Amino acid sequence: MTHVVIPLYERFTALDVIGVYQPLALTPGIDVLLVAERPGPVGDDCGAVSLVAESAFDDVVATDVLVVPGGPGTIQALAGPLPGWIRRIHETTTFTTSVCSGSILLGAAGLLRGRRATSHYRVARELSRFGAEPTGQRVVEELDARIITAAGVSSGIDMGLRLVELLTDRTTAQAVQLWMEYDPQPPFDSGHPARASQEVIARAAAYESAARVAR
Repeated sequence: MTHVVIPLYERFTALDVIGVYQPLALTPGIDVLLVAERPGPVGDDCGAVSLVAESAFDDVVATDVLVVPGGPGTIQALAGPLPGWIRRIHETTTFTTSVCSGSILLGAAGLLRGRRATSHYRVARELSRFGAEPTGQRVVEELDARIITAAGVSSGIDMGLRLVELLTDRTTAQAVQLWMEYDPQPPFDSGHPARASQEVIARAAAYESAARVAR
């Protein structure tokens, strides 16, 4: 059995977790555990969804795969026990990974110095504070360091399928992709700042700022 651990913290982004969780949890032989500082429900960044952590950080001393999600709560999580816990768990992993601003937490744990990494486009530049080289790629693999980072939110689905391939084989990953019917054909081509208009970029930034204030 391959064990995957996903840490939760207040105001995580739900799809950061679920996008990776779904393909991994669907794969035979992979067990996914949600953890937090304390067991129990943890609220997401929209205030409408909670996921339940089955165990506390202190209960987990090793795992095969660590997946660190992002979200507006990353800023507060930096000041808590999570970076130190990530640093300790990384010593035991086959892969340590992140989605969105979760890579900021990997950086704070000291895991990205001298490494390429990605994050949500709004915070990617912050990676340089931790000695990382920010990139605009959707998924960045630094496999010699056992680290994989994914960009904003939905990119976790892509990384989740790649993890399935790395942990099992390509056919299994393709079968999971088919079961999920993950065949993206978005109605708009504005999912990356390089292809979005300035008006769309400004509107997205305004929505994000309002959400941070409201919650």
